Amino acid sequence: MESKRKSFFNEIGFKPTIEKLVDLTAKLYLEDDNPWVVGYSGGKDSSACLQLMWRVLEKIKSENKPIKPLNVITTDTLVENPVVAMWVTASLEKMKQEAEKQNLPFFPNRLTPETNNSFWVNLIGRGYPAPRPKFRWCTERLKINPANTFVLDIVSKHTEAIMVLGTRKAESNARKKVMDKYEKGSTREFLSKNANPQFERVWIYSPIGDWINDDVWEYLVTIDNPWGYDNHQLLDMYRGATEDNECPLVVDTSTQSCGDSRFGCFVCTLVDQDKSMSAMIKNDDEKKWMTPLANFRNQFLNTNDRHNREFKRRNGAITLMSDSHTGEDKLVPGPYKQSYRKVLLTELLKAQEHVRASGVKGTNDFVIIHDEELQAIREIWVKERYETED
Repeated sequence: MESKRKSFFNEIGFKPTIEKLVDLTAKLYLEDDNPWVVGYSGGKDSSACLQLMWRVLEKIKSENKPIKPLNVITTDTLVENPVVAMWVTASLEKMKQEAEKQNLPFFPNRLTPETNNSFWVNLIGRGYPAPRPKFRWCTERLKINPANTFVLDIVSKHTEAIMVLGTRKAESNARKKVMDKYEKGSTREFLSKNANPQFERVWIYSPIGDWINDDVWEYLVTIDNPWGYDNHQLLDMYRGATEDNECPLVVDTSTQSCGDSRFGCFVCTLVDQDKSMSAMIKNDDEKKWMTPLANFRNQFLNTNDRHNREFKRRNGAITLMSDSHTGEDKLVPGPYKQSYRKVLLTELLKAQEHVRASGVKGTNDFVIIHDEELQAIREIWVKERYETED
């Protein structure tokens, strides 16, 4: 899809385009008192959005106009690719320091799921099987709920809110259709309706919606990061997450852009393999410390797991589903057996210790499962499922 789209900068040039976009965004920002929230994952698209917003607030401040607070939110599922998680955490801290130094009202917020709803508490504590297309229990609990709770709290105190996102139409045809649909249904110029009816008072602003991958990278490597982070390191991280360790420009549909690298949860079983983590380990000796985590995921988390699951659901019910090919009723297995959950916990703790023993700077106190999660798992085993003695 990227190869079919032209650079957003072609019409009037790079610098005039950026200046025009900053001016437009500043105008939208000053139209009312509604709060703005920027979604930040640490990836290239959200970094470009946040960098633009920083320039907007710098411009407004230089003109001695009132500046309202701007919240930056990132959702850490606690099972993110650890290299990316460390990058984002350090970026948020640097952002906070620089905002205070420049007297700009940026307020970074690192959001996490409630302990009782964390990945490990659900998987090892309750025995939820590894996520799969028909039982994708992770996304809402780990990513959506923490962000929704934060945004709804802000909306409850104001009439409306503006959510700034780094979504781009060039990402996929499906993304383009969704963005086009909600742009057309909007009653406010440059803002889109929210697809979630729960957020009918939250407008979406996508300042880089018409950019292609190369536009994003051109902006990030041409314009210095305003909070002092190194965008070239971000480029290196994407490069390291591609199989051939390169970030070529897109010239045709067979050429993979650096922007096609996908960072996410290292435990994800909705894909066959965590290609970005595997590429990082392969391409950079300094990242081989993640090998125990990749091995844990590949060996113990998969969707071919019927032999490790109970035949009853957690409530004691037996569930049957008609087979679409034979028409016969087929047993739908329940949660993981306790014996397997004990294996998962033991092997996870081993992986954590192996990472800590790697000798790599910053990993000696590495945490993949927190004490609070271990306590929650214990309580579920003892009080909810009566599976072990207290």
